[in-house]
Amino acid sequence: MKTALPVLFAAFAILAGCTRDNDPNAVTDAGLTFYDLGPPSPPLPYPGREGPPSSIDGVPIPPECQSTGFPGADQHVNFNELRATLVAQKPGLEATQAALLAARYDLSNQPSASVTMFRGKPIQVGIRVKLPPGTTWASLGSMSPDEIRAAKLFPPGFLALPHPHHAAGGQVIEPQLINELRLQTLGFRDLLRFDIDFDLPQIFLPEFPPAMFLTTHPDLGDVSQGQLVTIENYYELFKFIMTPKQLEGLRMLVTPAPEQEFNLIDDRRTDRPSLGIACFDCHANGHTDGSFLIISDNRPQPQRRRGDTPSLRGVANQQIFGSKRSFMTVEDFTVFEERTAYFDDDLSQPLKKGFTMIDPTFQLVGMAEVQRILNFPPAPKLDLLGRLDTRLASAAEIRGEQLFHGKAQCAGCHPPPYYIDNVLHDLHLERFYDPQLVNCALATAEGPVKTTTLRGIKESPPYFHDGRLLTLEDSIEFFNIVLGDQLTTGEKSDLLAFLYTL
Repeated sequence: MKTALPVLFAAFAILAGCTRDNDPNAVTDAGLTFYDLGPPSPPLPYPGREGPPSSIDGVPIPPECQSTGFPGADQHVNFNELRATLVAQKPGLEATQAALLAARYDLSNQPSASVTMFRGKPIQVGIRVKLPPGTTWASLGSMSPDEIRAAKLFPPGFLALPHPHHAAGGQVIEPQLINELRLQTLGFRDLLRFDIDFDLPQIFLPEFPPAMFLTTHPDLGDVSQGQLVTIENYYELFKFIMTPKQLEGLRMLVTPAPEQEFNLIDDRRTDRPSLGIACFDCHANGHTDGSFLIISDNRPQPQRRRGDTPSLRGVANQQIFGSKRSFMTVEDFTVFEERTAYFDDDLSQPLKKGFTMIDPTFQLVGMAEVQRILNFPPAPKLDLLGRLDTRLASAAEIRGEQLFHGKAQCAGCHPPPYYIDNVLHDLHLERFYDPQLVNCALATAEGPVKTTTLRGIKESPPYFHDGRLLTLEDSIEFFNIVLGDQLTTGEKSDLLAFLYTL
């Protein structure tokens, strides 16, 4: 072995081109030639090597916004001290977020007199994003991105919507879901965080509980029978209409599992130790209840985005999953959610806080199958190819569909029959504003984000990937500016009428 090692090192030196003739720094020993290479080079100046960035895109990031995200877990933290610190911060955080929402939006209750969700909740109507002083939607729609940016006229409500505690993030559960779980479990399951509350008014959220539709049982309509499907009632509701494999998959979807904020150890955000959250706690009845989190797509923390929970209706018609990273199967996405997304993409956290080992043969296939049979709500005015049946549609709806496929450019990303193209798109919103920090969230280039389906769109407020658009009217104004459509007031009304039919 002593003989082999010098020969081996010599061979490496020759292969690496390390031998040099007549080198004054060469030292020969035992047949090998060594060289004095001098002191090691200093480390490359990678951004953030010494800590979180102090500025991004020229925008200063103050120390209170330089968090690396959720602070991580330690089974031995002092829970009482942690809770006291975070509770003391809560009033200031909530006041700041409330002021932001009030400055951006008209939050008054303006329900539609005629348009409701499936179970009867009226949708909110009207443009809610507030315009900069001295502007109109028509004048803004006629301006170029450069003109809007130079004059600083991009409406603040069109900028990224921050998490109410963006520097820390985490999952925030919708209050109606919290209350229903308390009732069903006699208070045993309580998902109320002590450090932050839900920020958007319930009038801008999906109806609760949402209806649930199955492709295997279109004859039954809403198979939830008006109930929130949980571990308490799933078996009684579905034992006669699901296969054993599907029942096991549904059981897994309604079974709580430990999560970053909701777990059994001291590093949690609930007063009592928590079993965690279930898939259907956010995707209520296979749809959405409007719960949100900070998406774990990227870092540093100011550039991470708030993520509104998307609906799982029609998942069988999707080919990619996740807002940016685009998982290729429902199975991949399901495992990712419980193994990493539940823990802020930090692989060390599940080992400390606990996680569920999903059996790929008996459980994962059932979970994926249940998600794939979740159906859209009925759309009686659409034909077999997802287009308007003109015999049933009004004149405004027909004109709206023509705009959807023409001047408004909607079908470029949302083609029928399912009004999704399974592609990521980059709207380059940074054309319209200078980078700026908003409650520790950096409004800057966001990059491509996956298209979501428009089928049943009136059932899924708020809109856009972070919920920054509270109504469909807000969405129409947003895309009218971003796409440069220059729609008239009448055309916007017709387009809205068509969106209601989806």
